[in-house]
Amino acid sequence: MAKPIVLELGGAFSNDPKTMRRAREIGLTGWSFYIAGRGGALGDVRADTAAAAMGFIAPGAVRDGWEVARRTAPPMEIAAESLSECCRWGQENLGEFYAVERLLELGERIVTRAESAGMPLFAAWRVMPIPNDAPGARAAVLLHLLREHRGAAHLMAVRASGLTPIEAIIAGPDGVVGATAFGWQPPYPRFESLVRRRLMAEALTDRITGAAYRVLEQAERREFCRLLADAAAEVPLGSGGGVRG
Repeated sequence: MAKPIVLELGGAFSNDPKTMRRAREIGLTGWSFYIAGRGGALGDVRADTAAAAMGFIAPGAVRDGWEVARRTAPPMEIAAESLSECCRWGQENLGEFYAVERLLELGERIVTRAESAGMPLFAAWRVMPIPNDAPGARAAVLLHLLREHRGAAHLMAVRASGLTPIEAIIAGPDGVVGATAFGWQPPYPRFESLVRRRLMAEALTDRITGAAYRVLEQAERREFCRLLADAAAEVPLGSGGGVRG
């Protein structure tokens, strides 16, 4: 399955030490750079609008990072800086991947034709100008777009399953640890009655996301998943991660 690799590699650049150093160079904490760097693709919107698009991060935590970042630079400029770091990470980690051109050929067919209704962050990132046309850089952007697409699909599925974002996090594998990482404060809802709906939401996420991959033939989908796995095997341990949501 593409899911775990897309989630891992699609956000890997955001936790890279060089990205953190770039955030400090422009006067931001890692958190404020992440929030405005991700949400800034929407433009200079209100913090609550950015929080609604991100969904799984507590609105107060988004607001804190957003307002700090806006005092330094317009969110769109910070998003452009974030995209540059994504490209830099991609060229460093994926530039020598043996099948990077084929990975791009298949993956770009997916993201180009994917339905974006109800997915504002995915739609916004898809039209951001890519500052580096090198294959490794484009591969990292592709993975970032696939990650945003799945994140948006999951948010839609969670709400359609009758869950709030915090309920979905609490009922998920990370539980309270995940809720704390996303900036949510206790008291937290009890998870026992939420697990079944959380599983339903995960299945619906797979259906929504899978529709985008059907632009590929079945053999091409298998090939794409194999190439993702091969690419992940070439990324140094500790390079992956990033904030989910």
